[in-house]
Amino acid sequence: MVLISAILFTIGGVFMKLSEGLSQPIPTLLVYIFFIAGASIQTVAMRKATLGVTYIVVLGLESILAVLFGVVLFQESLSYINVIGVSFIVAGMGFLQGKK
Repeated sequence: MVLISAILFTIGGVFMKLSEGLSQPIPTLLVYIFFIAGASIQTVAMRKATLGVTYIVVLGLESILAVLFGVVLFQESLSYINVIGVSFIVAGMGFLQGKK
């Protein structure tokens, strides 16, 4: 559920970019739909997990997916610094998941 939530939030972020500052009606509507769906799924996921871990893991996955979507969909550049930053996010999520 955490992964699904992160995917929905990231898709909402893609539509955020496509909305051109919320000036395009259809992408703007889709921003809200995907964000509400992502928040709803995340809320359900929090039933069986702690707030801090669930919230941070969703944000971490969303960050990783946002970088990947940016590179694939918008031809954004990916530098070594970006890769190192994403690696730190993955390591941090691993540390959070290991603390049980």
